[in-house]
Amino acid sequence: MQRVIEAKLRRVLHRLSSMKDVEQAQAFITKTGLFNDAPLIAELIASTSMSPWGCLAYAQSLFEETTMDDPFVCNNMIRAYTRSVFPIRALHIYNRMQKLDLGSDNFTYNFALRACARALKWFEEDAVKSCGFEIFRKGAEIHCRLLKLGFDRDSYVQNALVFAYSQCGHVGLARHVFDEMTERSVASWNIMISAYDQISDFESADYLFALMPQKNVVSWNTLLSRNIRLRKIEAAKGLFREMPERDAVSWNSMIAGYVQVKDYDGALNLFREMQVSKAEATEVTLITVLGACAETGALEIGRKIHESLREKSYKIEGYLGNALVDMYAKCGKLNSAWEVFNELKMRPVSCWNAMIVGLAVHGRSEVALELFAAMENRLDEVRPNRVTFIGVLIACSHKGLVEEGRRYFERMIQHYNIKPDKKHFGCMVDLLSRWGFLYEAYQMIKTVSRETSSVMWRTLLGACMIHRNVDLAEKCFQQLAELEPLKDADYVLLSNIYAEAERWDDVERLRNEMVSSGVVKMLGYSHIEN
Repeated sequence: MQRVIEAKLRRVLHRLSSMKDVEQAQAFITKTGLFNDAPLIAELIASTSMSPWGCLAYAQSLFEETTMDDPFVCNNMIRAYTRSVFPIRALHIYNRMQKLDLGSDNFTYNFALRACARALKWFEEDAVKSCGFEIFRKGAEIHCRLLKLGFDRDSYVQNALVFAYSQCGHVGLARHVFDEMTERSVASWNIMISAYDQISDFESADYLFALMPQKNVVSWNTLLSRNIRLRKIEAAKGLFREMPERDAVSWNSMIAGYVQVKDYDGALNLFREMQVSKAEATEVTLITVLGACAETGALEIGRKIHESLREKSYKIEGYLGNALVDMYAKCGKLNSAWEVFNELKMRPVSCWNAMIVGLAVHGRSEVALELFAAMENRLDEVRPNRVTFIGVLIACSHKGLVEEGRRYFERMIQHYNIKPDKKHFGCMVDLLSRWGFLYEAYQMIKTVSRETSSVMWRTLLGACMIHRNVDLAEKCFQQLAELEPLKDADYVLLSNIYAEAERWDDVERLRNEMVSSGVVKMLGYSHIEN
């Protein structure tokens, strides 16, 4: 009887197509007392972690309910986390496997090496120096272990080594592994060429490209990505049209290229062309297009994408969840952003940032700061970064929380070791000048490098008009004149400040100066989406 039930369950597990099916299958397994049947649970976790409709957080909860000592299950979890927004967790599972000697195989090392490569992306630029070496060291440790165990001749592991070393910035080591390979697949050549492209060694990349015995669509995609990275959009468009074949990555790269040069309409038009051509949009496509929607305010396209995902019962997590939250927040649909945010089981820092900044920009300052407080209560899961504090300072500025803003600014520096950049200083200048602390704002701008301070001087100049401080306005105007050619808005602002103070001679003098300098007052305009 037991064998009949197990056979039936295996047939059910092979037909899983939604999280509802998974929950029903888990309930049946528990009810029949088979939850300790390792092969059954392994299949259930594999489906939940790797399927497009799956949920990695749910798979993790299932994983934690087991003894977590099945190599097949561990491999699946490492692979799933490697593809997720939390690749570092893949390395945690790998470390546990080694500690308990669970019998790692070539798949384990392949996935773990790729996790090393992906983990680097998720460290902030100011943390790469401290954390990047640790990731590289972990990759080197894995390399030593697989050499000892004899997995170094596996082609997939060799490709993963080339990829990991190149992503960690050690292209010389990647090339050494590549040269030692007895058999190189097309994928091996593509990975090595891409590695040279990333460090702008185009001569080496082109040399290998010419030597390739066989090329595929990935090879051409590498050239396409190079042109896009170099912002050679016309060259990229020409190559895209002439490619022998195109896949989803080709379309994704070209759409991303338009987004990179801020041609968001071009990105959306190409997405429509992709739909007409019947090429299937991937998650990467949708993430890129949602980014374009966020920047242009094309809410309707973004909403249709979201509705389509819901109709397909597609599990929204990771990068896609981030993109939806960001799109709704930037388009001002905060309720929809909240809805998606609350549905996400796993929220990386970028997701929290999108929600906090969205709330702050649209005047929901108190809610933004409450969300930041909730984030600080979960430091074991997520840690605020420089973008988080931009959202926090914007929230303080809009609400007039000057003292709180000062405290958050100091907390960012002292507690989180984040060095403020021009955006943080800009937020503080806006906060201080908006609420009347003009001289404190003036002193803060004096500490910023001159090359990045023009926007701040204009912010303070505008505040001088509101608070009727003519002397400080003249100083701001003079600072701007020393930094760059003055704009029509600069003349108009100071002229209006003089007019408010009834200094009509100065108004006349400034207008004459504007005319003699050839500065033309630009007409205002609005943009409305059709």
